[in-house]
Amino acid sequence: MANSILLVVLAAMLVSALGWKKLVYFFSLGYGYSIAAIAVALCVRYWPTLTWTTGAFLLLMFVYGVRLATFLLVRELKSPTYAKATSFDKVNNEDRSILQRTAIWLSCALLYLCQTFPITAQLAHNAEGLFGNPIWEYVGLAVAFCGFVLEIIADYQKSQAKKVNPKRFVDTGVYRLVRCPNYLGELTVWTGVFISGCDTLYTWWQWLLAILGFIGIVYVMLYGAKRLERRQDKNYGSDPEYQSYKSRTPILFPFLPIHSFMPYSWMKG
Repeated sequence: MANSILLVVLAAMLVSALGWKKLVYFFSLGYGYSIAAIAVALCVRYWPTLTWTTGAFLLLMFVYGVRLATFLLVRELKSPTYAKATSFDKVNNEDRSILQRTAIWLSCALLYLCQTFPITAQLAHNAEGLFGNPIWEYVGLAVAFCGFVLEIIADYQKSQAKKVNPKRFVDTGVYRLVRCPNYLGELTVWTGVFISGCDTLYTWWQWLLAILGFIGIVYVMLYGAKRLERRQDKNYGSDPEYQSYKSRTPILFPFLPIHSFMPYSWMKG
């Protein structure tokens, strides 16, 4: 297990080092491609003992990571205005010390390790002949796949809507369900990953890593949704249609009457 953890950390650090070129890449391109790299590293290490479910999970992780990072890269290259609008305010390589950037780099690698740890634990324990109840893997895989599909649909529908009217907010398709369906898809993917490992996390520290990873990505998505809400309020706040859409559509969680994250000061964004 220790060797697997080291392998995952090294893969995450190597790829997320993209953030040394542009700080936001630690969280965007470095994130997506790190998840893909972790999937490849684990596949190579545990190839002889892969089951169809663990193999499917690694494939899903790889495709998920490559698609997400490539989508973000293409969007940035095609739209410099969008890249400027979505970059972290006053956050760039020039105003961060080497120590600060190193801390961010290591923190990101640790988060990616924790996020993927349920899969790592499954693979390591399967290699030792310690198989859990497969129902957890089946349910987790199904949930993660649904999240992946939702994220693809959300990104596609937003891209198409913006082609028709780039200056209008998107309130069609899955955006009628929640205002941040891509973030909901992301949360669903990692919920599936967490579920899949529930029967193969045997010690307190294994549970701790998995829980920290899940809490970490939940917070990141809440943070992202709040930042998006602030940006949309700035761009569309004077539009009555937007105010109506915002008042009737939950921001992130379907069927929960939470329409804004702005009142929550603990949720920085």
